[in-house]
Amino acid sequence: MALSSMTGFARHAGTLPDGTGFVWELRSVNGRGLDVRLRLPAGLDRLEAPLREAATARFRRGNISATLTLKREERAPRLTPDPAALEQAIALAVMVAARIPGCPPPRAEAVLGFPGVLRAESAEPQEGEEEARHAALAAGFGVALEALSEMRRAEGEKLTGILGTLLDEIGSLREAAAAEAASQPAAHRARLQAALAELLDGDNRVPEERLAVEVALLAQKSDVREELDRLAAHVEAARALLGEESAVGRRLEFLTQEFGRESNTLGAKSASLALTRLSLELKAAIERLREQAANVE
Repeated sequence: MALSSMTGFARHAGTLPDGTGFVWELRSVNGRGLDVRLRLPAGLDRLEAPLREAATARFRRGNISATLTLKREERAPRLTPDPAALEQAIALAVMVAARIPGCPPPRAEAVLGFPGVLRAESAEPQEGEEEARHAALAAGFGVALEALSEMRRAEGEKLTGILGTLLDEIGSLREAAAAEAASQPAAHRARLQAALAELLDGDNRVPEERLAVEVALLAQKSDVREELDRLAAHVEAARALLGEESAVGRRLEFLTQEFGRESNTLGAKSASLALTRLSLELKAAIERLREQAANVE
């Protein structure tokens, strides 16, 4: 199974039962833990807890920001007559018309034009309508979460290949370092003999046994077999993590720290320019591994 990245984007648009359009936009970047930040329009605070719970159930790590945008259509307000005000206006109009000789009966539009007769119908949704709105928004959020998860998995597949290539490179450098380290005792002996010859003006009077002891001490100080063995073990452990069906990002990041420690010690113990160069190349490869591992969930 491929890893999951912590990087991704998802967008989902829909329509509420009352015709209002909505858009969910989700963005995810890497983070040490899981941090979900929601931006909701006013009046939808009740949704925050269940939405956060849904995101927490799906993801382990990453900084996730979710933004909800509502697109309300501009509509003319629906007018409805106020019964009491209408009755009062009709009575008043009839009374006035009766007192004016020859005045025609009051017209309906004139009566409706009296102040207070017509009022705008309340646009506030009823309780059932509010629940339907919340359900539709939560369902849309679930669709966006699934799309984000799919993108993070797709990014994780790419990461798996990149990490595998970097582990191959580290393994090859480790093999080259092991071959170079095997020649260090001979290099110590040659270097020590050359130094003695120069010091004694070509007359090497140091017993062979004494020379062997000095070479052995130098070789012991520069022995890097443990570091190389641990590097090999770390490479195998990292490969095993790439095949696990769980969130392995934290463990992979810890392993990269261990890689770094071994490469630092290898460089410190180096007794040859070739081994020093290999330790520097190892550090560079391990740093690239660390940067990529930081994106793994």
